[in-house]
Amino acid sequence: MRLICLIEKEFKQMMRNIILPVVFILLPIALMNLVPRVATQEVKNLRVSVVDNDHSPSSRRIVERIAASTYFTLNDYSSSYREAERYLKSGESDFIVEIAPHYERDMVRSGEGDIMISSNAVNGVKAGLGQTYLQQIINSSLNTPNSSLQASAPTQRYLFNPHLDYKLYMVPAIISLLLILTVGFLPALNIVGEKEKGTIEQINVTPIGRFEFIFSKMIPYWCVGIVILFLAMGAAKGIHGITPAGSMPAILVMTSLFVLVVSCLGFIVSNYSDTIQQAALVMFFFLVIFLLLSGLLTPVTSMPQWAQNITEFNPMRYYIEPMRMIYIKGSDLSDLTPYTRRLALMAAVLWTWAIISYRKSQ
Repeated sequence: MRLICLIEKEFKQMMRNIILPVVFILLPIALMNLVPRVATQEVKNLRVSVVDNDHSPSSRRIVERIAASTYFTLNDYSSSYREAERYLKSGESDFIVEIAPHYERDMVRSGEGDIMISSNAVNGVKAGLGQTYLQQIINSSLNTPNSSLQASAPTQRYLFNPHLDYKLYMVPAIISLLLILTVGFLPALNIVGEKEKGTIEQINVTPIGRFEFIFSKMIPYWCVGIVILFLAMGAAKGIHGITPAGSMPAILVMTSLFVLVVSCLGFIVSNYSDTIQQAALVMFFFLVIFLLLSGLLTPVTSMPQWAQNITEFNPMRYYIEPMRMIYIKGSDLSDLTPYTRRLALMAAVLWTWAIISYRKSQ
């Protein structure tokens, strides 16, 4: 009965803050609408200058394919490489495609023709992807029914994400970001806020134990986390048409464990902090580290080894990876055993730490 009263008190205290319910509703919709559109590694609208020294049907076919591609914009049709290079240096073009003289003749005779692709590699990712796209267009232009030139190319299959939609990759990561911002930050400000107001002294003189106190504060944020999850999933479906390929129970299990981990971390920070500013700065520090080392934008396998070792202690990594498996691959709980074990271990450690670190004498 005493625990129920404490939980009821926490819900009432949360609802008295007019801003919080609005944030809980608007934040998932705003982030789910904005982040997948701007935080993308898809490369489009790359500007290309073409230098066609052959003027043959084959070279014209290549130019037409480049112009028709959704990834490229034919920016300039230059008469010489030096002229095209001026556009590249000024930033008006991103790539130069120079087709050598007698390209078609050489292809007919030996099956090899010279095409040079020069790229502005200030942005290495854009340059690398653009080079790959241009190479695919050039290869595909040789394998057409009306072409006398035939080049062998491997058959390509894109598993799990056949349309190469980067939004499908980002949605699970945004859900984890939303949970960190809500059920991670708010608990960090909860206990320390009561310290500053002096209301925690009323709790200290009651027979309420550490477990009851922390548990009563955790339950509302667990409920908020589940609500945020459903709002984010609804926004992803309504805005982007993205739904998970896997089971909903797997999502609920992973989310429940992750919410427990981040809320306990927030309570630990709150227990050791004396002011709201101090707690907010510490949680912001954790947020930055979690984001950089979670695989949200860059794959963990691409990080240096020392960074990969640090990610072993990052709960955000062990939520984003299984959520992507559920959303994209259709994985179920049996496929997520290593992740559930790791999050459960983190939850047990942080839960114990949160209870021990709370001092009624503060």
